[in-house]
Amino acid sequence: MNIPFALIGGILALVIGHFNLSVSASVGFIALFGVAVLNGVVMVSYFNELRREGINVELAVVKGAVLRLRPVLITPSVAVLGLVPLLFATGPGSEIQKPLAAVVIGGLISSTLLTLFILPTLYRLVFMARARAASRRDNSCATKSRTARLSRIGLPKREKG
Repeated sequence: MNIPFALIGGILALVIGHFNLSVSASVGFIALFGVAVLNGVVMVSYFNELRREGINVELAVVKGAVLRLRPVLITPSVAVLGLVPLLFATGPGSEIQKPLAAVVIGGLISSTLLTLFILPTLYRLVFMARARAASRRDNSCATKSRTARLSRIGLPKREKG
């Protein structure tokens, strides 16, 4: 889920900086995807860990987002700080390095913000949708087995109405 979050910022950085999609920008996207996916895995794995401990999904999402705030912020911050000099370089070869730095910086900013605010919401929504689907499936199976038991012993089905 984090790759689209990263793509948003990377593409916007290319557009805002008037850079073309070059080989160096493509390499920047590859590096960006690695960090973005890592941040998503850190968040979701902690949500799952809290769920396995028996915490309900709402509390697990809030607690997980708060407790994983620092790791999710520090990882991209270090990368962004390391790439800022590349973005503002003016020497020979800087025209090759700037698109890479722009893609990574823009993508990390958008990916980090969306990971912190949108990913927990999406996790909760997906969990709730799966729970509703499982509940419907269980109810459907229970109704079918009840109908089968009643027909085996010769009792009439209950009419809806």
